[in-house]
Amino acid sequence: MKKILLILITLTTISCKSQHKKTVKEINVLFIGNSLTYFYDMPQTLQKMLNETNPNIRIEQSTFPGQSLDGHLSDIITSRTENGINTRKKEEGEKTETEIKIAEKKWDIVILQTGTISILIPENRELITNKAISEIKKLVSNPNCKFILFNTWPSKNEYPQQYCYPSRMIDKSILKERCCSPILENLEQEINLINESYDSVARKNNLLKSENGNKFYEVLTNYPEIELYEDNSHPNKYGAFLNACVFYQMLTNKKAYELKFNGEIEPKIAELLKQVAE
Repeated sequence: MKKILLILITLTTISCKSQHKKTVKEINVLFIGNSLTYFYDMPQTLQKMLNETNPNIRIEQSTFPGQSLDGHLSDIITSRTENGINTRKKEEGEKTETEIKIAEKKWDIVILQTGTISILIPENRELITNKAISEIKKLVSNPNCKFILFNTWPSKNEYPQQYCYPSRMIDKSILKERCCSPILENLEQEINLINESYDSVARKNNLLKSENGNKFYEVLTNYPEIELYEDNSHPNKYGAFLNACVFYQMLTNKKAYELKFNGEIEPKIAELLKQVAE
């Protein structure tokens, strides 16, 4: 965890000095993901935390409902509502909104998030997610950019549970009809499989990895009175606040519990969530 928390030591050094003042380098951070990232304005909450201590770190996002990492590279959005998008496959010469966003700046940090199920199904993880991450990394113009994999959390499930995709959605060469995750018997097994799967993707693509999934699990098991979910999978205001605390610590190497900012969270719950993020 310590090496993750130190990712910005070299980025936060003073870039220039004068006789009377010093200028701190602006650090540009881009979230690429879907509603698991943007629910309850998590990136904006993170920015407010950063404004208290590190206003030189600037958060931007390219996040759309239901969008997978490969969809960020292949899908043109034709219409959108608050909770959904309609898309078509891009044609030769077109660029997706995320491709355009990536080209806007020399990003210092890119945080990548995709749906948990897509990570748990081995064939999809290997043939779709890993390929998309590789392609996104190639698009980023800053050779010193740091990439973080947003490790997500279990859905609310009744066990046993198994997730499956039709094989044709992944690759037409796959002969079996469906590609599935292992059968999950309980919450502990699910969080372990999630962590193992994200570890695999992080190693394959040379990514740093967040600890959001483990922090959700800690609250679920130690503080069940705190509800983190809006529905079966999306974070509510408490889950989003916890996620922001995790990323605040990664980006600053500072402790979330030292922040004064509580957002719209009750102070006692905010302080507990800040402590959990440690």
